[in-house]
Amino acid sequence: MDKTIPIVANPAGLNADGLGCHSGKEQLVAAAQAAGKSETLERYAADYPKGPHDQPQSMCPAFGALRVGLRMRRTQTILSGSACCVYGLTFTSHFYGARRSVGYVPFNSETLVTGKLFEDIREAVYAQADPAQLDAIVIINLCVPTASGVPLQLLPKAIDGVRIIGIDVPGFGVPTHAEAKDVLAGAMLKYARAEVMAGPVQAPANARASGKPTVTLLGEMFPADPVGIGMLLAPLGLAAGPVVPTREWRELYAALDGSLVAALHPFYTASIREFEAAGRPVVGSAPVGHDGTEAWLQAVGDAMNVPQAQIDAAKNQWLPAIRGALAKTPIKGRITLSGYEGSELLVGRLLVESGADLRYVGTACPRTPWSDADRQWLEARGVRVQYRASLEQDLAAMHEFEPDLAIGTTPVVQAAKQRRIPALYFTNLISARPLMGVAGAGSLAQVINAAIANQARFDAMSEFFGTTGEGDRAGVWTDVPALRPEFRAEVRRQAEKAARRRQAEQMI
Repeated sequence: MDKTIPIVANPAGLNADGLGCHSGKEQLVAAAQAAGKSETLERYAADYPKGPHDQPQSMCPAFGALRVGLRMRRTQTILSGSACCVYGLTFTSHFYGARRSVGYVPFNSETLVTGKLFEDIREAVYAQADPAQLDAIVIINLCVPTASGVPLQLLPKAIDGVRIIGIDVPGFGVPTHAEAKDVLAGAMLKYARAEVMAGPVQAPANARASGKPTVTLLGEMFPADPVGIGMLLAPLGLAAGPVVPTREWRELYAALDGSLVAALHPFYTASIREFEAAGRPVVGSAPVGHDGTEAWLQAVGDAMNVPQAQIDAAKNQWLPAIRGALAKTPIKGRITLSGYEGSELLVGRLLVESGADLRYVGTACPRTPWSDADRQWLEARGVRVQYRASLEQDLAAMHEFEPDLAIGTTPVVQAAKQRRIPALYFTNLISARPLMGVAGAGSLAQVINAAIANQARFDAMSEFFGTTGEGDRAGVWTDVPALRPEFRAEVRRQAEKAARRRQAEQMI
């Protein structure tokens, strides 16, 4: 077996205490570029543009790629990163329902900078590559191995028929965990596309026998949504294809074999690039609400050259039912909405059509061509749309609009409840529901109306507890806290002095 040790990527890491997570983003980026990762970082910068600020406050991006790997059958995932990062990622993944182990290749400063870490990864891959158990092994470089230039691309492409997929998912290069899903999904589609081009491939275990052209569904969604989408497509003579990210390797072939790709979540840039390279057209948005479903059916029908009369028949079959479901379960109240899953604009459309007074939609994901229709529809109805939304922007919107309900991330929900505003966590309570077609039309009303109706409970609790637990009264005390205003005045003076000094240094 070839045991060639790669060139040391970051010899400067031997100096001082080495290159670690504490080094700071700028140093990590500079080290990664010096270590030969410039092309990877440039691709990520193009695929997942940042701004208007640097990066949203989200969980570790690598969680997205880890989750995709863990949800695939016959796929082993191995992490290469600092032990603290690996612990946090595995804890989060099992919290979200992972039922398998996560591989880990540990390292220290010596193995990192001498190339021994790469050899350890290589040995781990060979040890795990059992074709009777696995179709693929995914190796994910976290921040420090990426910054040190650990060259996963030098791993063999396959071992005894087990595919080897190595990706870099550094927090300083991939903005959100949602986009990290695309990093791995895109890498797998690229590998699968090369297999298809090389010759015949194995059919998926659940291959469809309908004979209808299929529409590949791009983006994670509630399990009932693909079924609902299939029902919408049936009058067009089409069928719902696999959902990407897929649950097994062979589904990638079926996804690439689809006649059309529906970018239901619009941030899968790398995956869309692979589909376009395979000659597959892509349509954006999704069949949410009345207007969204009408526009989506028209776009799909046009892309598939379905006769207009057949498209109109599909609309006539489904749109009245959707309109009726929306009217039957109205939502009354002012709402602000934010999240980091990528479906925020779709949920916003559904809320507006349900009657909600939606003022703001913030998403941690970037603006892409495949969400433009949703953005334009929302903005035409007076909704402010903020891509790459920061926590500060989400909180500012909540303070500005004083909603009856705030839907958002954990810190937004916490801040809302502190202000006696009912709030719902987007990921667990909103995105984990059907959104598409008839089933999605009435899916949000019950939970949202129930939350808005809790306003009286918030008022009662606030009146009862008053200011207990706030400010100086936070925490557990054996005695009543003694206020020391002179200490506060001194700390404030020191902070103002430091701020003036920094301002003066910037002017030099």
